[in-house]
Formats: sequence, C-alpha cells, structure tokens
Amino acid sequence: MKTYFDHEKLDVYREAIDSCGWVGDFLTTTPAKAAAKDQLDPASTSIPLNIAEGNGKFSDADRSRFLEIARGSALECAACLDVLVARKLIATERILPAKEQR
Repeated sequence: MKTYFDHEKLDVYREAIDSCGWVGDFLTTTPAKAAAKDQLDPASTSIPLNIAEGNGKFSDADRSRFLEIARGSALECAACLDVLVARKLIATERILPAKEQR
C-alpha cells in the first residue's frame, strides 16, 4: 500500500486497519444479534481513527491522549468478543485470530 500520510507508515496503524477488516468479515458471518456485536464495529473503527488523529498532533500530551483512546477501543473490542463467547453466541475459536493478533 502506498503511503500518503505519516500515520500510514506506522505498524500499529496498519495492524489496526487489518483488525478492522477482520471485524468486518466477522460481523458479516456472525448471525447472532447482540449489543456487544453492534458495539464491535464502532469500537474497531475508533482504533485507526484515533491513531491517525493522534499521530497528527504536535504536543506529546495531545498525541498520548488519542493513543490512549485507541488503546481503550482495542480493549473494548476484546471485551465485546468475550461477551459474545460468554453468552454462547460464538465459539472461542472464532475470536482467537483477533486476540492472537495482539
């Protein structure tokens, strides 16, 4: 992928984009209806958006704040997947690729 912006050079940004792709595939192949599933899309989208926005900030404090938000969204995604497993709406094996990624 050709890079146009500085954030696109970041490994963490590219990993976040890959995760968004995985979540998109997961959502289209998971028939269960649950609030945790619905929350997974915006939470996963928030990760690369906040990484990109934070990378564009000039102060360390601003940059750190956006990266903290991105990390929080990543943890929220993990929790959404855990909830789906706990409610027996998906099998643990379905979420292992996402959890093993990072």
